[in-house]
Amino acid sequence: MNDEDREAGSAAPQRSTPDAAPENPVSPDPQPTPPSADDDAPTTRLDLGDLASRPEPLWVEPAPNEDETQVIPVITPDAASGPTQAYTAVPADDEPPVLAPAPPPPPQAAPPAGGEPTGDVPPPSAPPVDAGGPKGPRWGKIAAVIGGVFAIIGIAYAADLAMSSGKLPRGVTVAGVDVGGSSRADAEAVLQAQVGPRVNQPVSVKAGDVFAELVPAQAGLDVDWQATLDRADAQPLNPFTRVASFFTSDEIGVVSTRDESALAAAVDNLRSRTDRASREGTVVFEGPTPVPVDPSAGQNLNGEGAEAAIVEKWAFGGPVELPVDAVPVTVTKEGVQRALDEIAVPAASADLVVPGRNGSVATLPRQQIGAVLGFRPDGNGGLTPEYNVDAAIGILAPQLVSTEIAPKDATITLDGGSPRVVPAVVGDLIQWPKTLETLPQLLATPGSHTTPAVYGPVPPALTTEAAQALGVNEVISEFTTGGFSAASGTNIRLAASEINGALIKPGDTFSLNGHTGPRGAAQGYVESGIINNGRPDTAVGGGVSQVATTLYNAAYFAGMEDVAHTEHSYYISRYPEAREATVFEGAIDLQFRNTAKTGVMIQAIGGSSELTIRFWGTKTVDVDSITGNRTRPTTPDTVTLPAGDHCIPSSGAPGFTASDTRVITDRATGREISRNTRTVRYDPVPIVKCEAPEPVPAPKPDDRTPAAAPTSPSTTAPSPTPRPDPDDGE
Repeated sequence: MNDEDREAGSAAPQRSTPDAAPENPVSPDPQPTPPSADDDAPTTRLDLGDLASRPEPLWVEPAPNEDETQVIPVITPDAASGPTQAYTAVPADDEPPVLAPAPPPPPQAAPPAGGEPTGDVPPPSAPPVDAGGPKGPRWGKIAAVIGGVFAIIGIAYAADLAMSSGKLPRGVTVAGVDVGGSSRADAEAVLQAQVGPRVNQPVSVKAGDVFAELVPAQAGLDVDWQATLDRADAQPLNPFTRVASFFTSDEIGVVSTRDESALAAAVDNLRSRTDRASREGTVVFEGPTPVPVDPSAGQNLNGEGAEAAIVEKWAFGGPVELPVDAVPVTVTKEGVQRALDEIAVPAASADLVVPGRNGSVATLPRQQIGAVLGFRPDGNGGLTPEYNVDAAIGILAPQLVSTEIAPKDATITLDGGSPRVVPAVVGDLIQWPKTLETLPQLLATPGSHTTPAVYGPVPPALTTEAAQALGVNEVISEFTTGGFSAASGTNIRLAASEINGALIKPGDTFSLNGHTGPRGAAQGYVESGIINNGRPDTAVGGGVSQVATTLYNAAYFAGMEDVAHTEHSYYISRYPEAREATVFEGAIDLQFRNTAKTGVMIQAIGGSSELTIRFWGTKTVDVDSITGNRTRPTTPDTVTLPAGDHCIPSSGAPGFTASDTRVITDRATGREISRNTRTVRYDPVPIVKCEAPEPVPAPKPDDRTPAAAPTSPSTTAPSPTPRPDPDDGE
């Protein structure tokens, strides 16, 4: 092989470009050459001009990076009689490469005279050949196939759309019931048969870890069938959706009607079962044994979310998941264990012992440690101990009371007819707060829990000096009433003994009801006369109004300030007009205030038929009472009642209006300090007649009607046991 051959055989392959035509184009073979797998595959161009003179076969190496080996057949000198043709290897898709004849070379210019070519004339060269060949016919076949496929799909789509017209979409389910492909009427019938009954069936609901039930109809729920079918009625136009409907389902649920108030009430009714308070971790005591309590978070039903979930899911039969709001806890299990080990266990390891005087000992047993020691969250996951000192004192103090000296107030007595101050006594009591101030440290120590009692002086509420300074030296007022019955006398003397010796300090307010307390049979009071609904009656505690009237007048003339008092509803002749008072336990009270600078002591003396009340103190004022004339008289009514124990006859009395004016003057100067008038309207006392009811004659039989069954003559029912009217008094 000469240099030219080597150069031609090793030249870099030329890339055939369809868009670039050669200068002298040669018509290619009419038959199109199949395109290669790679349109950009390199093409090897061969110069075969001298093959006729070569006796040996020619081997052409493929271009670099060629995937296939190209074989050029041997050409003998007899193979071509004309100009030498060049061949281009054109590989097919799945066939070995075939050499295509190259186009003939263009005609060469005539040599100059003499027949010898000149060195200036270049050797002939083959024009470039487009090895790719035409592609249009092959892609046309592919396009035809694709078009056919699409035509088939379109026909199938149109047919499916036509066949499903008037029916529900394929794959549609309502509350789990498959109605896809059914007509609207058939779907409604199926749904009403299968889903309709669920409205009256209990539905399970789940809130957190709690299960409960509700009946949809009772919660105001029902199905809107037309709206439900409207939701499912539209056929999808997306072809992919229609194909997918052969393999999948589309759950649309139901459209519910709802009664808002009934639904809200049903959700609220669930709260008693779903809601629970959080439980903080703590330590409790079972006798002397401390027991840890693990924390537990609480939950509250989310009302708005629960309503939405029930409306959306009830038709599926449940369980319906209801949202809840967690109520967190702050104490951790580790915090509980720490409190148990470091505080509770040592505290319960021994009794609490408090030695007192004279060998006395008070003990708080370890079995009662839970009454003294408790725990609360500290906000950081742990527990803070709480010590109930008052509970400890309540257990320990009674055991050492005999070692104490109680304080005693100074008192004023009237021994010998004149006031005398009895000196006070300073107490010597255990200072329990000080004794137990080391209780936390004491209980935190394992083993013995012992601390001595600490005693200290305790002054009386009224010292001797303070009692002497009260100025209780003389009688400053006195009033006496009488004319009461024996039963009333019992109650009057008992109430008088309750207020006898009462001391009213300067500025203090005295209350009769507050001082005597309850006035019932348990306290020794008996049944006696009262005023009930404007007429005489009886009740336990009757007659105490006489104590109120006597006390009111004593306070009146002592110059006390009137805070609260109420007159009787009608006038009682043994009391002064417009200057009397009644009381009723829990409703009507008598109250007055000591406005003097000195104290006042009450002395109450109850005799067999009269009551005297004196006020002792320092007399600084004089008091006068001016009673006005009676005006505006009224006539009593007559009341007839069945005779019996509860009917007390009365002759009655007219009502009227009266007034009283109190004038207070300074005792030392005679100067008038105040003048106040009080006007009172008294109701007439009714005339009460107690009569037996007349028998009612039996009805005469009527000849025109069958005889009636005999009946007993009707009688007037006796009046029930009366209850005192608070407007009247005891």
